[in-house]
Amino acid sequence: MASVTRLHVHIPVRWSDLDAHGHVNNARMFTLLEEARIAAFWGGGPASPPTAVLETGAGAAVLTLIAAQQIEYRAPIPYHREPLDVELWMGRLGGASLQVCYEVFSPVGHDPRTLYTRAATTIVLVDRDSGAPRRLPDEARTAWQPYLDEPLTFRG
Repeated sequence: MASVTRLHVHIPVRWSDLDAHGHVNNARMFTLLEEARIAAFWGGGPASPPTAVLETGAGAAVLTLIAAQQIEYRAPIPYHREPLDVELWMGRLGGASLQVCYEVFSPVGHDPRTLYTRAATTIVLVDRDSGAPRRLPDEARTAWQPYLDEPLTFRG
């Protein structure tokens, strides 16, 4: 698959994300990835990207559950006043699951551009009432197809 469109989500580093070593704590990185994923694929409001097509919230008929996550830390993330540039794309669209891939970079305009983290999250759609996997809706497949690219390959 040739490289296609990637979404860019800008996520701020909060003071509370830092650890005693002055960089983003490894566990807090999952929270930053979650915020980027929600902004890109679940969104909210009229400014949502075209990929924000799943209904979410307390009354939604379908739940999105995390089945697996893998993360690779490439460099410590120091505090930045500007938000990090998180690139997201779909590494795989399955029957009832999808894989969201991420590369977290230094803020836009920083020189050199630094890759801090690579990660992937596998999400399964599940029927709220039965708990059974639920197929990806056609609307989601159509919206996400332009962002489908090669999945990440992790070191070792």
